[in-house]
Amino acid sequence: MSEGSSASVLDRLDSSSLPRHIAVIMDGNGRWAKRRGFVRTKGHAQGVETVRMIIKACRRLDIPYLTLYAFSLENWNRPRPEVEALMGLLRGVLRTEVDKLIKNDVRLKAIGRRDQLTPDLREGIADAEQRSGSCRSLQVNVALSYSGRDEIVRAAAALARRVQNGELDPAQIDEALFAASLDTAGIPDPDLLIRTSGELRLSNYLLWQLAYAEIYVTDVMWPDFDEAELTRALETFGRRQRRFGKTGEQIGVGADKDKA
Repeated sequence: MSEGSSASVLDRLDSSSLPRHIAVIMDGNGRWAKRRGFVRTKGHAQGVETVRMIIKACRRLDIPYLTLYAFSLENWNRPRPEVEALMGLLRGVLRTEVDKLIKNDVRLKAIGRRDQLTPDLREGIADAEQRSGSCRSLQVNVALSYSGRDEIVRAAAALARRVQNGELDPAQIDEALFAASLDTAGIPDPDLLIRTSGELRLSNYLLWQLAYAEIYVTDVMWPDFDEAELTRALETFGRRQRRFGKTGEQIGVGADKDKA
């Protein structure tokens, strides 16, 4: 994870037009492997190399938040050997990468149903979060055993319990309070969602938080997503008009071409 000072395609980016928070659906690992005659788990292992690249790139670009969709709640329904291999890969990452993240001032946080994970993985994640907790240059949120709908239901249930216990007046519940009850409490919403492998859906990912995110989809599969592809995504983001319901004239960008 160490950072180099050599020239990079990322250097052509305008720092004033970069997102503050990037969310990624890292799709296509299994298909990448299948097309090359490998077992699916080879694609997942290769995808870890892309994760290293994007973390390094975000540090270089001073992008403070990165959220990666690593394993959905629905992914537990995949064949058991693949699930076990993915959990083994996660164990390896926790064992080999956390010290490198800390050295580069990167904080790690997991979101999702960690109660579905094995005790050793829960302990490893908690240890990584604790040890990297003082890092400030970049926060990497890893969505594990995650479901956007499940997250919203859990937040609603938590608020309902507070109302039931007399701790909260229902009239106090607004968007800010609801957001503070989500797994991503205290983290700004993503500005940009990147999805690899060409699929055109959210796949139950950050359903609340992506309300106003710009969406970038590429046919490139995650193991092949490199600095050049990331640069294209960020350049596309920089050309978008983010109006949040206003007209183009209201935000000072000229003619209003599209509906919000």
